[in-house]
Amino acid sequence: MERSAEKLELDLPGDPRAGLCTMARDLVGSEILRIGSEIRTAKTRGEKICDLTVGDFSSKEFPIPDKLREGILRALAAGETNYPPSDGVLRLREAVREFYRRTLSLDVPLESVLIAGGSRPLIFATYAALVDPGDIVLYPVPSWNNNHYCHLVGAKGIPLTTRPEDGFLPTAGLIEPHVRSARLIALNTPLNPAGTVLPAQALKRICEAVVSENERRARAREKPLYVLYDQVYWMLTFGEARHETPVQLVPRMAPYTVFIDGISKAFAATGLRVGWGVGPKAVIAAMKDLLGHIGAWAPRAEQVATAELLRDEAALRSYGATHRSSLQGRLDRLHEGLSAMAAAGLPVRDIPPQGAIYLSIQFDLIGRRGFRTNDDVRRFLLREAGFAVVPFQAFGLAGENGWFRSSVGAVSVRDIDEALPRVEAALRKALA
Repeated sequence: MERSAEKLELDLPGDPRAGLCTMARDLVGSEILRIGSEIRTAKTRGEKICDLTVGDFSSKEFPIPDKLREGILRALAAGETNYPPSDGVLRLREAVREFYRRTLSLDVPLESVLIAGGSRPLIFATYAALVDPGDIVLYPVPSWNNNHYCHLVGAKGIPLTTRPEDGFLPTAGLIEPHVRSARLIALNTPLNPAGTVLPAQALKRICEAVVSENERRARAREKPLYVLYDQVYWMLTFGEARHETPVQLVPRMAPYTVFIDGISKAFAATGLRVGWGVGPKAVIAAMKDLLGHIGAWAPRAEQVATAELLRDEAALRSYGATHRSSLQGRLDRLHEGLSAMAAAGLPVRDIPPQGAIYLSIQFDLIGRRGFRTNDDVRRFLLREAGFAVVPFQAFGLAGENGWFRSSVGAVSVRDIDEALPRVEAALRKALA
């Protein structure tokens, strides 16, 4: 006889969060994911929306490389379904090492390469391996998730407010006053959310300041200052923009740089969860042990297939050219349409695309006709134009300044073409 299921009361009486630790109780969820969920719900209701919110890809618009897909299927058929080594499948670690030597002129020891389930666990592991509670972390804003990682490890985050005139990128002048007290500097280029690329001269000056500070610390026998260098978008640059690395510009940065990278953006493979970190051996070893306890490994079959892809130069060139062209076409179309609106006197401007999958847009509506906050503007654009974007507050930038991130990975050129007239009509309505 089947027993009836008893309905369980799972929450504590009173405040259901009373049993949480302080870190969990004060943790703030992702505003980007919250807005993305809101947009998905609206689309299920049949609303026509140009969704520029989440930094992901539509598999219809941006399929993964054929070689990667076929390699995963072959690896699964060959029985590559068990636990991978905690530092990653050997052939992938070797392939990453060869890939960096070939493409970035970086020759790193095998022990300096760590594979994980995407770049996020590696960013967290860098924080956890280097930063004690109360240590100072410098990061520019807007930037992705550094404020939350600081919270997770109990760091004292110092957000450095950047300017649109600098492409929302950090300068040495912003960073230098704080290097004496910092433990970690978090940099990302091409930049999420702005879609801009850190110039070589700016990066070189930052690195020279780090090396100088570390020379002082070595004499004083103090812990070194590290740079977390998130370059997960480095293969996606456009026009005259060029990606540089700290070690290429200032070779003495090698002992102080942790690279974060992976297949998610360059190969539209966000759901396959293969990332890698490259850095000093002792740091990488600590990160490996940490991620081993968490079990944040990349799936074995995906690791095997990624190794095959990274070694196939022809496949990389072919896919990369098509992928970049498709992204740039969408970003350029969005930029051109917004620039035409600005030329017509409408309250909008943007920063021409340089890299990644993002375009920064400012809708200058704050203070007009009841628009008090960025969220007022966001909701207006969604309601009136079916145009979904994310305010820069979601990336730590304070102030109601009208700046938004737009991500083109999940839309077609047609989606953009259809949305632009709606945006123009909405802006004219806001000024009427």
